[in-house]
Amino acid sequence: MVGHRRGATTGGGTGGRAGWRGSLARGLLGWQLVVVFALLACVALFSVVQSRKSFADVEGRRLLSVAENVAATPGVRENVADPLRRDPLPVFAEGARSLSGADFVLITDSARRVLTSPDPGQVGTTLDVGASTIGAGRSWVGEVGGSLVAHVPVIADDGAVVGLVAAGKATPGFFAGIGDSAQDALALLGIATALGIAGSVLLAWRVKRQTLGLEPWEIAGLAEHREALLHGIREGVLGLDQQHRITLVNARARDLLALPGECVGADVGAFGLNERIIDVLTGRAPGQDQIVLRAGRVLVINRLPIAGLGAVATLRDRTELVELREELAASSRATDTLRAQAHEFSNRLHTIAGLIELGEYDEVRDYVDLVAREQGEWQEQVTSRVSDIAVSALLIAKASLAAEQGAGLRLTDDSGLRPVDERLTGDLVTVVGNLVDNALDALRAAGPTPGDWVEIALRQDDTRVEVVVRDSGPGVAPAIATEVFTHGFTTKAAEHGNRGLGLALTRQTCVRRGGSVDVHNAGGAVFTAVLPFAAEVAR
Repeated sequence: MVGHRRGATTGGGTGGRAGWRGSLARGLLGWQLVVVFALLACVALFSVVQSRKSFADVEGRRLLSVAENVAATPGVRENVADPLRRDPLPVFAEGARSLSGADFVLITDSARRVLTSPDPGQVGTTLDVGASTIGAGRSWVGEVGGSLVAHVPVIADDGAVVGLVAAGKATPGFFAGIGDSAQDALALLGIATALGIAGSVLLAWRVKRQTLGLEPWEIAGLAEHREALLHGIREGVLGLDQQHRITLVNARARDLLALPGECVGADVGAFGLNERIIDVLTGRAPGQDQIVLRAGRVLVINRLPIAGLGAVATLRDRTELVELREELAASSRATDTLRAQAHEFSNRLHTIAGLIELGEYDEVRDYVDLVAREQGEWQEQVTSRVSDIAVSALLIAKASLAAEQGAGLRLTDDSGLRPVDERLTGDLVTVVGNLVDNALDALRAAGPTPGDWVEIALRQDDTRVEVVVRDSGPGVAPAIATEVFTHGFTTKAAEHGNRGLGLALTRQTCVRRGGSVDVHNAGGAVFTAVLPFAAEVAR
């Protein structure tokens, strides 16, 4: 499995870059070394900062002590105060410098002119005191000119400041601070490198086991191929995790289910999907090629569970196929109706021919009058209450089909339908035809009984048309009465394959116009469909 997937990936354009991308182990080692070197640099910088701070604290106190000792020496105080007795001052300064290890010890007069210095060229110049507070007669320690310096005033017996003593030492440079810990740094680097190599090898082995032996660039290639595949196929693909949250969805699935652009990570029930679709997507309604309705479309969904991950569902649009099937079914029903009419006409002709051969001419006349009267009564009843030509023609034709089955077809006394627009006429023909056929199927499935009937009511007001079809059959089982339209097909769909889609199309037609359809029992099944005049597509 792993070899096959690696081969499939490296065979593409992404795999050609494997040579310079390197392996996972080398990549992890490289990044770990980068992290190690960065940490060592931070440690070195911290050590230098700490070293300079420690130098300033320790050496500052020592230099201050040296300067204070020199400034407090009686000979220094007397010689600085007397301009004629300053020759012994270098002896005091050099003695203090050699004993303390300071780089220099300077003595100046009250005007900060240097009286003694290790550098003869500095004698007689004005000492730069920087930000020192020595001018106010207070001791001070700080950096001046790259050296750590301690300034202490020389105070005469009468309390006057007659000069100052400056003891200093050069501040160590940055690299000098690093050099002090170079051996420790190299030791740390060696240990970190060894640990990094071992850790990167173990980590790479662990990661590659979890990724089926694929390198990172191969995983990226698979992700790119998956995205291209998902968005390139014509079927909708929807991925769900174990909590029924959407993990992936391609553009086709988003279009078929009318989902918003940002839906990944959300619960599948958060987008107004009907209960039937949610049951199929979450696995509560198992099975192959599940039929659902969404936004005026007939969709077929297949769900594939994935252990430990969730499930993947594929969606296909079968609206055109179902519409074509319904057109074929309508043609088949028309053929059945014509066949029933032809059969009925043939039986009547045979009856008339038999009576003529027997010479019963009066009986022939009476029989013809009876047939004409029956046909005329039904046609007059339909045409007087239903002015829409297509609907009235449908009802007249369905009467022959019902008669062949031994059932009666009748209109309620309060029925009335005026001519409507062509689109509503087409929807009414679909709804009335499917509901009448469904009622006749129910009567036939229950077994023909003398006196079976199907009653139709067509009522119209200023905004809608209401169609009520009831029959004398056993009615709809209570267990499926509330689910028959939610599921989009009746129990006949499971039994006969092609049966039952008429109810789904009836519901789709009503919902597409912003109407509704429902069923209840009242001495038989009663289907009530409402179709508004103004079509308003509902999802």
